[in-house]
Amino acid sequence: MVSMSHTMQFSGPRTTAVHAGRWDLAGLGVHAPPLDLSSTYPLGDVDLAGASYESMASGGHPTEGGPVYARLWNPTVARFESALATLEGTTEAVAFGSGMAALTAVLLACLREGRPHVVAVRPLYGGTDHLLATGLLGTEVTWAQPEGIAAAIRPDTGLVICETPANPTLELLDICDVVAQAGEVPVLVDSTFATPVLQQPAQHGAALVMHSATKFLGGHGDVVGGVVACEADWAVRLRGVRAITGALLHPLAAYLLLRGLPTLPLRVEAQQRTATEIATWLSSHPAVTAVHHPSLPGADPFRLLGKQQAGPGSLLAFDVLGGGPAARRVADSLQLITHAVSLGGIDSLVQHPASLTHRPVEASARPHESLLRMSVGLEDAEDLIADLDNALRAP
Repeated sequence: MVSMSHTMQFSGPRTTAVHAGRWDLAGLGVHAPPLDLSSTYPLGDVDLAGASYESMASGGHPTEGGPVYARLWNPTVARFESALATLEGTTEAVAFGSGMAALTAVLLACLREGRPHVVAVRPLYGGTDHLLATGLLGTEVTWAQPEGIAAAIRPDTGLVICETPANPTLELLDICDVVAQAGEVPVLVDSTFATPVLQQPAQHGAALVMHSATKFLGGHGDVVGGVVACEADWAVRLRGVRAITGALLHPLAAYLLLRGLPTLPLRVEAQQRTATEIATWLSSHPAVTAVHHPSLPGADPFRLLGKQQAGPGSLLAFDVLGGGPAARRVADSLQLITHAVSLGGIDSLVQHPASLTHRPVEASARPHESLLRMSVGLEDAEDLIADLDNALRAP
């Protein structure tokens, strides 16, 4: 098992992001994290190897018998998990091949304990909404307004799911209030939009903090992964599901995610500044009917910025005058900003949620046809504004 214990404690987020998961590198005589691509490992004593296999297959860590087989555990993945847990302030983290694989593991863990009912607060990422709505895994969902979570809880409720900031309209939820309403039921917060730089839901009582690691954690648009930060009891359950279903994050993906974490605070801070500037500019544009960003007046009614969330983030959404056809025309007219799904990378992206990421969501909960979601990258604000202005004015 990878050990990254250390004696020094740092409070600065930039220092933590740079050094998390790397405490042992000097002792190993290397400067960059090692990448282990082994699919299997040599075995010594049969009984020791068997005991280690059993430990990992049931959700534990490798023991004296070694890692045995890569479906069960990988040291590069474990290093990324350690780093992410440090950033989120949890004991452990469990990494998966995608964000949807991570959510699937959580739901299967609840089902395994005979608690198939889920209370979910919309809006959520379209894939999450779709999985819950289909009941594919045997779960049953009750959609609740934020103030109605407590009333929706049942004896067989195994999970409360929410997302803040919400995808795609950036509403903020009070995590402490959600946790209080949930009572003994564990709360999962999808914190993909905020990242550990702006928000640590576990510090507000959430049992599970989920990220699509594909987004900000990787940050360069070249890796797919998911991760859940949690305490040890949940980590054992999630690793057990992961071992059975074969959903372990690929070690190369873990290596790329480790590469992305040190620059995460710098990227988030820079992207957030630009997004705030763009949101303010869009608010006065004649071709825009509404702008959604937590920095804008009235967008933070519970005053969560500065308390729960350190800043407004770099995602924004806006409604285009002329409805769906006009929104599609704007997306197609952009030249610098890429028309593509996903978010959180170094370059700016725009997409039409109702047609793409939220297409599977039932019509009553689907985003407006006029809505475009923008992930702001690291470009200069004036260049992004010029591109948006040209697209908004295009005939």
